[in-house]
Amino acid sequence: MTTVTSPLAGRAIGLAAVPDPVFSGAMVGPGTAVDPVREPSEAVSPVDGIVVSLHPHAFVVVDDQGHGVLTHLGIDTVQLNGEGFELLVNKGDTVSRGQAVVRWDPAAVEAAGKSPICPVVALEATADSLSGVRESGDVQAGGTLFEWQ
Repeated sequence: MTTVTSPLAGRAIGLAAVPDPVFSGAMVGPGTAVDPVREPSEAVSPVDGIVVSLHPHAFVVVDDQGHGVLTHLGIDTVQLNGEGFELLVNKGDTVSRGQAVVRWDPAAVEAAGKSPICPVVALEATADSLSGVRESGDVQAGGTLFEWQ
């Protein structure tokens, strides 16, 4: 079982509330989303594992059970071309849960006209393999978002 924790402090809102049909329709995979606090912060790894994909606006960490977790920092933030995002690790690095991966500013993303909402998605998972999915309430970075069988 993999415990997936929040990469950010904010409020859990669930994938259905994400303003992007690819995420809200769970086409990428099941999970939840966090509406982050509007202050410069570091997005941290939601699991222990290896960074297999790393972009300024998104990263994937795969744990030792082969579970890949996507953290997507904001919606349509790829259009910002990395502006306002600072990578703190490299692709291929082994990271620990809670380790800082990307530094960014959700308020700046919002000021640029993009949603700062962050989907946290279990890649290639089935909805029934997740349990205890947080879809409301305040979360801290490192707080549990869901369990993955």
